[in-house]
Parts: sequence; C-alpha cells; structure tokens
Amino acid sequence: MFTLISKQLTFSALKSPSIHRSLSSSTTTTTNHSFTVSYLINSCGFPLDKAISASKFLNFKTPDKPDSVILFFKSQGFTQTQISQIISKFPLALSCHPEKNLLPKFQFLTSLGLTSSDLVKILTARPKSLGRSLKNHLEPSMSLLRELLQSDDRTLIAIKRCAWVLDWDFQANMVPNMKLLRDVGVPGSKMMYVLTYQPRDFLVGTEQFKSVVDEVVGMGFDPTKTSFMLAVHAIRSMTKVNWEKKMGTYEKWGWSKDEILMAFRTDPWCMMKSEEKIDTVMDYLVNKMGFETSVVAKNSLLISLSMEKRIIPRCVVFEYCLNKGLVKDKRSFSWWLRCSESIFVKRLERYEKEAPGVLKLYRKKLDLAS
Repeated sequence: MFTLISKQLTFSALKSPSIHRSLSSSTTTTTNHSFTVSYLINSCGFPLDKAISASKFLNFKTPDKPDSVILFFKSQGFTQTQISQIISKFPLALSCHPEKNLLPKFQFLTSLGLTSSDLVKILTARPKSLGRSLKNHLEPSMSLLRELLQSDDRTLIAIKRCAWVLDWDFQANMVPNMKLLRDVGVPGSKMMYVLTYQPRDFLVGTEQFKSVVDEVVGMGFDPTKTSFMLAVHAIRSMTKVNWEKKMGTYEKWGWSKDEILMAFRTDPWCMMKSEEKIDTVMDYLVNKMGFETSVVAKNSLLISLSMEKRIIPRCVVFEYCLNKGLVKDKRSFSWWLRCSESIFVKRLERYEKEAPGVLKLYRKKLDLAS
C-alpha cells in the first residue's frame, strides 16, 4: 500500500506545474552554463578549469553580447591575447555594453591624455577599472588625483606607473595616508614626487601604512628629506623575509647592523637592490679593487651604480691614475665613482698632460659597456 501511494504521489508531483517550471529552469540554466563554458574555451582560449570558474560570473544565451565586447576591444587596438588576459582577470567585461558602458570610459581616459597604446597596456594590466562607475568613481577619482598632483603631466605619469590608481578608493586610503605623512612633517613636494612615480606606496590600508611610517621615523630618517619617502617606498616594496635576506647579504660582507642602518639612511636604494647585485658590487670593490668593506658601507650609493657603465670603467681609470701617482689617497675612490660625468671628464682632461691617453682609456671602457 505504501509503495502504491508513493508512486501515486511521485506521479502527481511530476504533473505539478511548479515542478515542471523548476525542471525547465534547471535545464535552461545548465544549457546556458554549458554554452558559457564552451564560449570561453572556443572564443577566449580559456582552459576548461578556468572557463568553468569564470562562468560562475557570466550567463550567456547567445554569443551576440560577448562577441560585441570582443569586437569592441579589437577596434580599440587590443590583440586576441590581450583580450583573453582582460577576460581572464575580469570576466564581467563580457557582460558590459560596448557603446553604453565601455566606450564612454575609453573616451574619458583618452581625454586625460592617454594614447591608444597607453590604454591597451593599462587596461590589460588592470581591467577591473572597467567595472568602475564613470560618474561615481573614475571622474571624481581622477579629478582628485589631478588636484593632489597639480599637473596634467604628473597625473598621466602616475596612471602609467600604476594602473591601480584607476580603480582604487582614494578617500579610503590615499588621502588618510597623505595626511599621516603631513602630520609627521613630510613636505607636500616630497609626497607629490612619490605619488607621481610610486603611487602604489599610498594604495594600502592606513594601519599598515602607519606601521611603515613609524618604522622609518624610528630609524632616524628626517621627514623633510627625500630619503624619508624613499625609505617608506623601500620597506613597502618588500616582505620581511626579503628584508632579512638583504640584511644577511650585507652581514656576510662584514657590515654590522649599525652599518647597514647607516647605509640605508644614506641611500635607501641600497636595500632595494637584489642580493646578486649587492654581491657583484661588493666582490668587485672589495676583492678586485681592495677597498675596505667599511668604506663601501659609508658610501652605500655605490651599490646602486651600474657595474658596466660606471663602476668598472671608472675603477680601471682610477687604478691607472693611482699607478701614475696622480691619485695620492686610495680612499678617494668613492668620489671617482660618485661624481657626475661632466666633472669626471674634466678631471681626466686635467690629467692628460701627465697621463696621456687616460681619457681615451675611459671612453674605450665606456664603449665596451654600450
């Protein structure tokens, strides 16, 4: 009896209109999902797993809309590979209306002075900005950036240096972080430089940014100097693990922790160089040239100089002049490496009478580096 009733109930349920609608809806959804996955694989070059993942955000019944988006990107100079990269990072781009949604944003970005090639590079790197509202985000954000940088040229540089500025919430992060810097005494001109060339430094939560600023203050940096902002950039740009690796590399060459801190205060860039670069410079100056490691620590700017275009050519000439008796104190080598090209050449021109061919020797070494 129970079996009979169950069969009757099941049969009745299957005849119910609501069940039919549910089954029909489920079938349609599955069909649309399969079509979306197939489209992403065949038209966008997605592997199956990525297509399935991206299809969670999309639901196509026909190829008309996504085709129109792809055609729009192609008309703007994007290659098929770049379009696939955009959709991979921001699948919802395929749901945008080319004329109503995408075109106005392209026109606005072009009005800022960005070229077609700029847009291709920027939007391929950060396509999420296309999902931002033109009126509520892009226009006010770029207006604020222009106000902060006080220059159209600097605004363009900032956008090109960091595509993230197009979709980041300035009011939530950048403005509070700049206020924090002002409160510790950083001049506006110093902030403006970093905002122009390293805008990503400001695009971080205020609590995290404050911990970096406090650390730099604790290291004894002067907030009014450019080195303060460079130190903020250095610490922001690397993990604690990488920082410790750089410390270990310098310690391997005999630098104490105090000497490393002194070197970092002198030239923050010395901590942003790779371990390989540090080893190469130190090996040449200490082992090849015989300079004291402590002297290099006091002139940490040398770590950032090009081996081929600055250190090797000038050290060869330094040795030549040292052997000729033109250089009396070997410790003066740091000046030879740090001074500008014009001043260095003038010094060699003065030595030409006592050391004929010294300028030719230098230029020959430079040519080899070219």
